[in-house]
Amino acid sequence: MLAYIIRRVLLIIPTLFGIMLINFAIIQFAPGGPVEQLISQITGTGADATSRISGSSSGSEVGGGARARGPSGAENNSKYRGAQGLDPAFIASLEKQFGFDKPAYERFYDMMTSYLVFDFGTSYFRDRRVTDLVIEKLPVSISLGLWTTLLIYLISIPLGVAKAVRDGSRFDIWTSVAVVIGSAIPGFLFAVLLIVLFSGGSYFSWFPLRGLTSDDWDTMSWAARIGDYFWHMALPLVAMVIGGFATLTMLTKNSFLEEINKQYVMTARAKGLTERRVLYGHVFRNAMLIVVAGFPSVFIGIMFTSNLLIEIVFSLDGLGLLGFESAIKRDYPIMFGTLYFFTLIGLLVNLISDLTYVLIDPRIDFERRDT
Repeated sequence: MLAYIIRRVLLIIPTLFGIMLINFAIIQFAPGGPVEQLISQITGTGADATSRISGSSSGSEVGGGARARGPSGAENNSKYRGAQGLDPAFIASLEKQFGFDKPAYERFYDMMTSYLVFDFGTSYFRDRRVTDLVIEKLPVSISLGLWTTLLIYLISIPLGVAKAVRDGSRFDIWTSVAVVIGSAIPGFLFAVLLIVLFSGGSYFSWFPLRGLTSDDWDTMSWAARIGDYFWHMALPLVAMVIGGFATLTMLTKNSFLEEINKQYVMTARAKGLTERRVLYGHVFRNAMLIVVAGFPSVFIGIMFTSNLLIEIVFSLDGLGLLGFESAIKRDYPIMFGTLYFFTLIGLLVNLISDLTYVLIDPRIDFERRDT
């Protein structure tokens, strides 16, 4: 097992490098880079824009296509859209500011060298270190991802097992209707409905509209803080669980049905074992393998991708919203820094998932597999 773990850890290195290289190459051909973004801001705001060049701390951007002249008043044929009329020396200073005065391969080398020591640089448009931004937004995403994944598994696995045992019964039919409805309604639409019903003031005002905690959270006792935290988390969690439990429920049911009809289950029943012993002593261990296999993608997906619309609806400033805004603004340090960090986490979680296989079913031996 130790040799397998070492091989998998070593495999993470080229995998991570390949993912970063492919995304970096794609970005080189994407229009609207940070230089163009700042040029649009400059040409759209006139004379006041030149005062924003050195700081670039504002998170908002103003688009614009109006022609402007640089300090020298000269026209040029710039490679950047909307840069006509700006001084070439001024454009060159922008390229140097963002590091685009270097060739692509050198920029990629410098980026990966820094990322090896988890130095993700400074945001182009927020004027803050990427690490500080991620740490600041991480509690929101961890809260949503962790609690949503836990609730989905606590609901889906028992429900899937019950549906498999009662396959074809009224319970199975009615719960299938609920599962279909839950999967058909997008989580963000359900979130809007929850706000209208329970926190918008039109019907009930039981829950807060925004944020992860109240403004006076620092002055509360620990018990009050815990209650306030879950009070704010209630509606976002309900919205995310409703949209996420359907797939895992049906996966669990189908996995159990497949195992229940196998020969070893019939043999166990013929030996006089109780149904409970057959179900949880034999079937459960084998049926859970496929459910465990999907855990990394479920957790990573919920934590880092599925949160975006929920964060917007409930005004939760997390990693999903940060990633979306950085992609729109072409804030490359945030884009590539979070991509590196999240990809590394995903690869490590996949390794943990494989090791969990052995805990569930000791018959699995990864040492005998060629990697």
